[in-house]
Amino acid sequence: HTRALLQQLPPQDCDERYCLDLAEEERGQLRAFSARRRREALGQGLACPVPGPCHGCPCKKCGRRLNKGDPGILASQLGDQFWHPSCFSCHFCHQPLVDLIYFQQDGRIYCGRHHAELFRPRCASCDQLIFMEECIEAEGQRWHLEHFCCLECDVPLRGQRYVMKSGRPCCHTCFESFFAEPCQACGDPIGADSEEATHQGLHWHARATCFCCSLCRKPLRGQPLLSRHGRLFCSEACSLGQDAASTTSDSSDSAFASAPSPDS
Repeated sequence: HTRALLQQLPPQDCDERYCLDLAEEERGQLRAFSARRRREALGQGLACPVPGPCHGCPCKKCGRRLNKGDPGILASQLGDQFWHPSCFSCHFCHQPLVDLIYFQQDGRIYCGRHHAELFRPRCASCDQLIFMEECIEAEGQRWHLEHFCCLECDVPLRGQRYVMKSGRPCCHTCFESFFAEPCQACGDPIGADSEEATHQGLHWHARATCFCCSLCRKPLRGQPLLSRHGRLFCSEACSLGQDAASTTSDSSDSAFASAPSPDS
């Protein structure tokens, strides 16, 4: 319960004491932002039986009728409209509103986290709202300028090349040290700038010298292929020529090459 409440109502969205390293101007903006939200949008749903005058009225969310005496939720700031208890949830994340605390905007109800994000971006690193004029945007997320750092070594990446790994930025050096897959042919890491070919969970450089038939060296990019003992062949003849005594069944498929990892 406490974890859900902290997720829906981040204390750093309304109290500067939870925000480290804010400049005084940003502190003032946070105070004004929080005061305006409390005044204009904050409410608490009231759980009560549906009264007689609302008998047969539709639930605000699902549209199914509510009958007199049914459990219902009334949102005081949105007039005499009722919700089923299970329907009283954030419009964005659809999570039930803990303790029925909500923020309203344009007739819709939100948890505090997603209501705040209607107006201010949130830093993917520190989870605080961004009040600075500048921020960094990548992969649909935002960062404070000083928080856009490598997920492994913390080197600042503003103006530098990077790779996104699981939604977080990574410098090229750390990517190749910790995350790059080894090529099955040459054994070298497949770097962020290299095209990669994959087949049955294994990885190759997509270049012709690596992703090719193990016997005749024919390039296999975009071509049908056979695999035997983890090695690739262009044809049944080449696979039999490599290991005529093998009784392991072949698998036939086409591999695909992926573009280099997205970076900036």
